[in-house]
Amino acid sequence: MSTPTTLDALNLWAPIVWLKTSAYAYPTLQTMHLIAIALVFGTVWIVDLRVLGVIRAIDARLLAKTLLPWTLAGFALALLTGLTMFVSRIGDFISNPAFIIKMCLLFAAGANAAVLHARGALDERSAITKTQTVLSIAMWVAIIFCGRWIAYA
Repeated sequence: MSTPTTLDALNLWAPIVWLKTSAYAYPTLQTMHLIAIALVFGTVWIVDLRVLGVIRAIDARLLAKTLLPWTLAGFALALLTGLTMFVSRIGDFISNPAFIIKMCLLFAAGANAAVLHARGALDERSAITKTQTVLSIAMWVAIIFCGRWIAYA
């Protein structure tokens, strides 16, 4: 008889068992995760498009400042729901290439945003800022793509 691992114990934990056996829990969690991602990507997309000059009616700095709380709220919800889904299926996720790529892209997108904001106020005339916004859009599209592929990888 082998000694149970931490992963075995986690799989037997009542909330995880409920999440795996309830007909509604996991789909509801996934839906909340998708809403959170839409909130994050939607707000980031709007600011990035403004910096790139596609949207011009609103000042970029004011737009970023106004949308940042919504972006952070969406990210917090995505983190909470994502971690809950991860904990419920750790074994499946840690061996899934799409999940690994998604996590790397999330780290890269976060680092890109941190560097962008650490440089100070958004300067929409800066080539570096424009490059970072193009990278931001590309990374978030790739994150969403990888997230969908997790189920199929």
